Amino acid sequence: MQHKPQHKKQVSQGNRRRKILPIVFVLLSLLLMALPLESPVASVKAFLAYIFIPQIRASHAALEYAQGVSGTVRELLNTHWENERLQEEMDRLRLENAQVREVFAENERLRAALGMKPSHIWRGVWTKTAYREPTQWNSVIIDKGTQDGVQERAAAVALKDGEPVLAGVVVETDDYIAKVLLVRDEDFSAAAVSSSSGKEGLLVGAGAAPLKMLYLPLLSSVERGEKVYTSASSSIFPAGILVGEVVQSGEENSSATALTARVEPAADASSIRELFILLPKSGGNTP
Repeated sequence: MQHKPQHKKQVSQGNRRRKILPIVFVLLSLLLMALPLESPVASVKAFLAYIFIPQIRASHAALEYAQGVSGTVRELLNTHWENERLQEEMDRLRLENAQVREVFAENERLRAALGMKPSHIWRGVWTKTAYREPTQWNSVIIDKGTQDGVQERAAAVALKDGEPVLAGVVVETDDYIAKVLLVRDEDFSAAAVSSSSGKEGLLVGAGAAPLKMLYLPLLSSVERGEKVYTSASSSIFPAGILVGEVVQSGEENSSATALTARVEPAADASSIRELFILLPKSGGNTP
């Protein structure tokens, strides 16, 4: 029974505090609004508002969180954009490296040409294959023409393993392009000589089959595996250009007065990308 008055007193004090606190908050709010806005007072107002008004604290925390999230998202977006830029740069460099490798490979082939040692210095221009008939491999169009000095009946030379090989002859010219008839074409012909026996004959194209080396003497000993070169008696081609290799010999001509050998050309029509077109000597019409 003695505890009841004390309990009632505590309840009464709690009720009194609950009634007083709202009044204190209201008075503080009025005081904060009534004070002038000088900077020290403004700082005190902000500090008191932050302490006594929970909504302000919650808003401040939410703002700080939002700013933190915004900064993180911004950093992620910047990182993503930077990665995309770097990826594009890497793709560009890969393409340039591929082009550089191709240029280096081409330069190697061209430098190999400088090692050629014909009987005299060849004059000419390097050309690229601009077009090839998809249905046949007996001719190509090159990207140089009369404006570059290319003339009809000029010899066309390719490189195989660093060695010059006979590829064909120019048969048509325009200002900026020309047509080269390759050695496999049936209309192609050239005077040639075998390396070992020294026997001369006339090379003619035979389409997809090996070239024919006609008019060899009946007693010729042209052997399989012999190299065949252009002859000094040719009116178009300089002497000493490799044409191909004998793959068959002893075939009799229909007239039975000569032999025919078969020669596999050294120039591969399907892989020709550059050709060296010989230009005429100064004051002449032959290379």
